Amino acid sequence: MTTLANIQFNPQVIRFPKGGQPSLIQNEWQVWNGELDEGGIPDLEHGAHKVLVPFHWWITHHKNADIIERASKGEIGVWFAADEDILKHADIIEAGKNGWPLVAAHFPIFRDGRSFSTAALLRDRLGWQGEIRAIGDVLIDQLLQGARVGFDSFELRPDQSIDVGLNQFNLFTVTTQNSWRNKRSQIEHSLLNA
Repeated sequence: MTTLANIQFNPQVIRFPKGGQPSLIQNEWQVWNGELDEGGIPDLEHGAHKVLVPFHWWITHHKNADIIERASKGEIGVWFAADEDILKHADIIEAGKNGWPLVAAHFPIFRDGRSFSTAALLRDRLGWQGEIRAIGDVLIDQLLQGARVGFDSFELRPDQSIDVGLNQFNLFTVTTQNSWRNKRSQIEHSLLNA
């Protein structure tokens, strides 16, 4: 499994809920890589009180009493590595739907698109209705594609402009493919079927 070598933290996240408008929110979640595991989650940094743990770590620790307690308070979510076979663990994800307030998919490098598939599978096959966040090497160029396949929040790489990122969602008024968010434009649909 892929692990994060250096965890980056961006204090603001772009949130773009289905049926809503993009906005900035404070990042309450710290991404933990699961390294130096001594049986539990380490003290959190950056003033965060909620933690995204690696899914592979969750599989082996989700029955621990302290993890159950924190999860019941909505303080634990999971992140999926780009090489994670989420369909193999559909039963664990199904159980997690009741407790995880947030899941994330990690982009180890911007040109690795496997996490787009993770978001699409979570939405389409596994019926995830909650928030899916893009984390890792997330660039402004990935926002529109991410929003189409199922992401509704984005923790941009710290060198990316949040303001420019927010404006990406208003660049196009017509879509030519169906997406998680909506059907393609009726104008385009009519033209394609003429």
